[in-house]
Amino acid sequence: MRSPHRIAMSTDPSDAWTEESVPSGTVSSRTAPSGTAPPNPYDELGTLADNPLDEFLHEDDPEAGLDDQPWSRPNHRRGSRRRNRFAGLPLATKAVVGILVLAAFLTLADRWALLYAEHRAADRLKDQLHLSAAPEVDIEGFPFLTQLADRRLDEVKVTVPDVAASRVSLAKVSATIRDVTIDGDGLTDVRGARIGGMTGEVLLSFDDLNRELGASQVTFSGQGRDRVLARGTLPVAGHDLKVRADATIRRIGDTGIATDIGGMRLDIGDLATYRPGTRPSEGLHLSRRSVTRLATETAKAKALLSVPSLVHRLGVPDSAVRAALRSDRRLSELTGSPRFVHQLMSLNLVDLALAHPALLKRFGLDPALLQGLTRLTRPELADRLSLAFRLPKLPGDGMGDVRLSDVKVEKDGIRVGLTGEGLGFER
Repeated sequence: MRSPHRIAMSTDPSDAWTEESVPSGTVSSRTAPSGTAPPNPYDELGTLADNPLDEFLHEDDPEAGLDDQPWSRPNHRRGSRRRNRFAGLPLATKAVVGILVLAAFLTLADRWALLYAEHRAADRLKDQLHLSAAPEVDIEGFPFLTQLADRRLDEVKVTVPDVAASRVSLAKVSATIRDVTIDGDGLTDVRGARIGGMTGEVLLSFDDLNRELGASQVTFSGQGRDRVLARGTLPVAGHDLKVRADATIRRIGDTGIATDIGGMRLDIGDLATYRPGTRPSEGLHLSRRSVTRLATETAKAKALLSVPSLVHRLGVPDSAVRAALRSDRRLSELTGSPRFVHQLMSLNLVDLALAHPALLKRFGLDPALLQGLTRLTRPELADRLSLAFRLPKLPGDGMGDVRLSDVKVEKDGIRVGLTGEGLGFER
């Protein structure tokens, strides 16, 4: 919009307007200089301004000026700006990016070679140790390819589950192998290996013992550093007897563990207790509760005192026996005395049953159970509760030395230290 022109007005009203002083195209109500009214200045300003509707109704032509520009092929490819940006980077930045990409590919190749070597080593150990499942092999150190080129591994961790060892299975054998020298060319042609040193541990799990020795329904638990408690039931002649035993763990030689079973006891309800063996404290003996009930069970007490050989073994005078058989009060006093209770509890019922088998029935004992107990010797019962094992023989030519050490009982099982040196494996 043009700026308005300054209009000079004459101070003399008698000044006349001429035709030249009025812009062309202006309609003025004044046609003669004399005898008419002066023109309206706002009409003159309106003639100088542009019409605002002209800009609103005007449409720009989008193709205006295109005829003057040369034609070029349209670029439909994506990422041209990104390539242009990369092309514009400094040479040092491009070199860093290239090194990072190369390092990523080398790391990927190194990890692939590591996994392949671990898989081959696990298969080799499975075959040579005659395992049911392949062990876990973890080769430590980075990068692996440089170690392979040097034919020397710094550290290898091996975990072998469920290793058969005599009557039981070792829950886990874990070892850390150091200073391994590889004999072979590359990954696919490994002829053997030499091990500088090895440390590890062997776990004999109580859960596995309870499962493998579960035919007797006995459970094992640790107590102290070298003791294991065995508690459960044992079937004998159709009767489930409560069994209790204590085992002391000790190392035998360099490759075995032995258990000394002690305190073996079979409880026949609350009637009697059987301890296998030939010593006076062993055999079948009445329990204290069973003996103290004789004071209230007159028929059983009289049946017991009616056997002269038994009375003599108890050390009861004949006069006291006759008085007890005639008077219930004297009978109760005799059977309730501490001396009589102690003497009767120390009596081996095995000897009594051989001479008077019917007498056991009066105490509620099955004669067939007694026969089954006599056949259950101490070595046989100890063998059922034994936790002894030996390490399996090493594969190959048996070179090197593996030893067990530091035997200790923990909450979850028996842990034994493992050391070795100078070991070697051949194809």
